[in-house]
Amino acid sequence: MQAERMALPDAVTALPPLVEPGDELTRDEVARYSRHLIIPDVGTTGQRRLKNARVLVMGAGGLGSPTMLYLAAAGVGTIGIVDFDTVDESNLQRQIIHGVADLNRPKTHSARDSIGELNPSVNVVLHEQRLEPADAVDLFSRYDLIVDGTDNFATRYLCNDAAVLAGKPLVWGSIYRFDGQVSVFWEAAPDGRGVNLRDLYPQAPPPGTVPSCAEGGVLGVLCASVGSIMATEAIKLICGLGESLLGRLMTYDALAMNYRTLRIEKDPAGVQITALIDYDEFCGVVADDAAAAAEGATWTPAELRAALDGPEPPAVIDVREPVEFEINRIPGAVLIPRDEVIGGRALGDLPHDRRIVVYCKTGVRSAQALAALHREGFHDAVHLGGGIAAWASTVDPEMPVY
Repeated sequence: MQAERMALPDAVTALPPLVEPGDELTRDEVARYSRHLIIPDVGTTGQRRLKNARVLVMGAGGLGSPTMLYLAAAGVGTIGIVDFDTVDESNLQRQIIHGVADLNRPKTHSARDSIGELNPSVNVVLHEQRLEPADAVDLFSRYDLIVDGTDNFATRYLCNDAAVLAGKPLVWGSIYRFDGQVSVFWEAAPDGRGVNLRDLYPQAPPPGTVPSCAEGGVLGVLCASVGSIMATEAIKLICGLGESLLGRLMTYDALAMNYRTLRIEKDPAGVQITALIDYDEFCGVVADDAAAAAEGATWTPAELRAALDGPEPPAVIDVREPVEFEINRIPGAVLIPRDEVIGGRALGDLPHDRRIVVYCKTGVRSAQALAALHREGFHDAVHLGGGIAAWASTVDPEMPVY
């Protein structure tokens, strides 16, 4: 984050309404949205704008779930959903648009059904796909605004750049453990007020330095707090209400129950977005040294199982965090968190008389630890491809997973 370009916000004027009013409201719609209609700033004209709006939501997960439900309840006429995942048990702690009956179903189908139960007049358009640079701009161009509820930097940058090229506003949110962030990015905003994600984050953080929610966790109810703000910003843009978060970053600390708003200024030296790129490469999804270390030094769960049953079993090192080690572990593994390995503080605890196998949840952190071990002379060390998640699915199906 470019702190030197951030300061306390100045007062800003409301943006003009993003969407023209749609058809007149029916008698049933007047009854349904009556609490909107009696707000002078919304009224029937604002509700008709919502009725005519087309909003694309990226991800039917922790942030997409509450955002979509509130947009549907508010009367947004068309909601597009981009997601290619299925519902699993770990989603239910926070992804409130899904239920137990939806386990193993596509998230898009579950979200569509929940929206239909809440407001059957909403037109739900499913995009059961991974967003790719080849079609992102065309997809975004079909909607009035984009809501980004994704959970990785590669997709966030892709959403940002595609929104810039399509000329669409992007409502952006981020969550981690007890903290949330929300902003609005719109390069083509009127009055020269345009900013985009790259003005806040010119470069992606180094690979492995920002854990995902799957690795670091997230308080389930945080999703509701941040998602409701994202829905609010979308409604404000559609109707031209109040002061948008365009050019401002709102941060939320749930433990301190503290909200702060900081200004984001346009980076005069920022990159001009003229085309979409390879975002995995841009973000370095796996660091170069980790990828190189893993080349030829990755074991499958079956190979590790066979080695553990053999005459010279390896030393198995779990490089996750202690709270993860309490949930599950490979029998006989010793916990040495990744940062202890990378920082060199644990090197004296590692055996030199047998091969070392490191593992984490999915293989990303263990590849980073493996690179550090190779640099320190443990040249025959290997890591477990796919991590303990792969072990549980192939070797020990009864193991609890998270």
